[in-house]
Amino acid sequence: MEYTDQMKNRVKRIEGQLRGILKMMEENKDCKDVITQLSATRTAIDRTIGVVVSSNLVECVKQAEQTGESAEELVKEAVELLVKSR
Repeated sequence: MEYTDQMKNRVKRIEGQLRGILKMMEENKDCKDVITQLSATRTAIDRTIGVVVSSNLVECVKQAEQTGESAEELVKEAVELLVKSR
């Protein structure tokens, strides 16, 4: 699978968020602010997982259609990946 610049940029933003959280912790910022940022980072990670899985699924379904294979198993695998990531 080819990872797009959009996907890579999402991960870079998450990396920046995590560095910011670490800095907040080192500066002994308020717990509520740190938790808010951790929650935002978790949400960003969940959304990135969704983008990666859905892009891969689209690619796999297109390939299955070209070869005449059933895409049902591919969809099941994608759903399992999403469930495991939670």
